[in-house]
Amino acid sequence: MSYSMHTHTCGELRETNIGEEVTLTGWVWHRRDHGGLIFVDLRDRAGVTQLEFDPEVCDEATFHEAETIRSEWPIMVSGTVRERPEGQNNDKLATGSIEVYVTNIAVLNTSKTPPFQIEDHVDTAEDVRLRYRYLDLRRPRMISNLKLRSDFTFALREAFHGSDFLEVETPSLFKSTPEGARDFLVPSRMQPGHFYALPQSPQLLKELLMVGGVERYYQVAKCFRDEDLRKDRQPEFTQVDVEMSFVTQDDVMGALERVFAEAFDRMGVHIELPLRRIQYWDAMDTYGTDKPDTRYGMELHDVTSIFSASKFKLFASAAATEGQFVKAINAKRAGAWPRARIDRLADVAAEFGAKGLAYIAFREDGSVTSPIVKFFSDEEMAALRAEMGVEPGDLVMFAVADRLHADEILGGMRSHMANELDVPREGHDFLWVVNFPLFHWDEDRKCLDSEHQPFTQPNEDQLDLLDTDPLAMGSHTMDFVMDGYEAGGGGMRIHDARLQEKILEKLGFTPERAQAQFGFLMNALEFGAPPMGGFALGLDRVCMLLAGADNIREVMAFPKTASGSDLMSAAPSEVTGAQLKEVSLRLL
Repeated sequence: MSYSMHTHTCGELRETNIGEEVTLTGWVWHRRDHGGLIFVDLRDRAGVTQLEFDPEVCDEATFHEAETIRSEWPIMVSGTVRERPEGQNNDKLATGSIEVYVTNIAVLNTSKTPPFQIEDHVDTAEDVRLRYRYLDLRRPRMISNLKLRSDFTFALREAFHGSDFLEVETPSLFKSTPEGARDFLVPSRMQPGHFYALPQSPQLLKELLMVGGVERYYQVAKCFRDEDLRKDRQPEFTQVDVEMSFVTQDDVMGALERVFAEAFDRMGVHIELPLRRIQYWDAMDTYGTDKPDTRYGMELHDVTSIFSASKFKLFASAAATEGQFVKAINAKRAGAWPRARIDRLADVAAEFGAKGLAYIAFREDGSVTSPIVKFFSDEEMAALRAEMGVEPGDLVMFAVADRLHADEILGGMRSHMANELDVPREGHDFLWVVNFPLFHWDEDRKCLDSEHQPFTQPNEDQLDLLDTDPLAMGSHTMDFVMDGYEAGGGGMRIHDARLQEKILEKLGFTPERAQAQFGFLMNALEFGAPPMGGFALGLDRVCMLLAGADNIREVMAFPKTASGSDLMSAAPSEVTGAQLKEVSLRLL
C-alpha cells in the first residue's frame, strides 16, 4: 500500500524490488559516515532500511543534508533499490539484502537529543522510559508488542463474531457495587453528593444482558480497580468479557476453547483441545497454587504418614493433629548449594506464610546436611527418599501447616526455586482449573468471603451445606491458566433470586444493604432469568505472555507506575477549587 509521502514502508523492500524507484519516510536511527559515503538506518513501525548517500549518485545539496541529519530526525528520501555488495548482507534484518541509493532527501523535522537511546537492549531506568513514553514506544520491541496486542485482539474479535457472539458495549459510568476491590468514584455535577463508579468489570451488566435475551455476548472492556499494583496488575486494564445463557458450564468452556484455539492459532500458537481440567484441590495439593505451571515438575508430596511416629516433635505433632499436614518438595540440584544460601531460603518461605523452613540437603558426595536429620530413623529416611525420588544433589523442603497453607507455602517455594535453578519452561502451557470453593474465610474481617464473586452458582448437590458447612461447598467455576498465570476466570451464575439473597446473607449483607447495592439485579432475576455463565480473559496478561515479557506495562501504550502515577502527564494531579465546587466537593 502506497501513500502520498512514501511508496513503501521501511520493512517492506526485498530483492524483488531491486531497480525500483522508491520513496521512504521514517526516523533516522543510526548514521555512519565512512568518509565519502554516508549510511543511514531509516526506521518506521514496520522495520528498518539501510540508506546509502553516495556523492556520485546524489547531488551536492542532498549529500550535505545527509551530513547534517541526526538520530530521531524524521526524514523523507527517494532513491533506487539496489542489492547490497557481496558479503555485506545483514541476516538480522528482513531488508538486509538490499539498500536504497538516495537521490533526494527532505528533512521533515529535527529532534532534541533523546534522554535515552531508542534501542531494545539499552539499560534505561523504567521511570525515564515512562516519563518519555512517546519515545520509548519507538523502540522496535515496543512497536512489535503493540502490534501483537492489536493482532490478538482482532483475532479474538473475529473468532467470537464467527461463533455468533454479539459485541455489546456497557457503560463506563455505573453504580458502585462491591466486587472485591475499591472502586474509582466519579462525582456527579448534576446530582450533588452522588457518585458514579468506574466498572471493576461488566459483571452485573452482562448478567442483565442475559436476562434481556442477548444469549451470546462479548466485549473488549476497559475495567478499573483501585488496588495495589504489581507487575501483572494495573489500575485500568482490559478484559475480554463473555457471557452465555441457556448453557451448562461444559457449553461455556467448549465455546471458549474453540474461540481460544482459533485466536491463538492466528498468533502461531497451537492449543490442543480439549484443554486439561484440574480440580482446584488437585491443583493446590500437587502444585501449591490454583494457577499451576505444569511445564516443570517439583510437585508437592504429602509425607505426613512417613513421620507419624517420628522423634521430630513438629512433624509427629502435625501427623497426630486432624487437619495438619507435613508436605514436601524436591528441588533438584539445590542440595549442592552452600549452607548459607540454603539457610536464606527461610526468609523466602516466610514471604509465603511459613514460620520457618525445615530442609534436608542431599549432597552430591552422598552426605546429608540438615539441622533436623538427626531426629529421623533409617526407615523414615528410606521412605522419604523413595517418596521424593531423592538423588545426590537434591534439596527436600518441608511445610507444616493446615492443608491450604502448607500448599501455598510450598507452591511459593516451588516457583521461587524454579526461577533460581533456571528450570526450563518450553512453549506455552494451557489448562483449566475448575470447581473452586464457593467461599473462603476472611481472617481480617472474621467472616465468609466469595472465592470468585458473590454471584457464583454453588454446586447443586451441596446446597444443604450452606447452613451447616459453607466452607465445604464447591462451585461451578473455572480459571483459564496460561504459563502459571491466571489468564482468565469465570463460571456459572446464580439465576434464582431466592438463592442469590441467601448467598448475600451468608456474606454479611443485610436485606436492606443487598437491595441498596444489588436491587436492580435481584429484581431482574425475578423476571425469568435463564441459566447463564461467562468468563473474562485478561487481555493485557495474555499479551504479556505471548510477547515473552515479564510485565504488562510492556504491552500497554501508556501504563501507570507501581504507585498509580502517569509520569508522562503527571497524573493524578490537583484540580482547581472551581472544579471541586462544580461537583460539590471540598478537600479536608
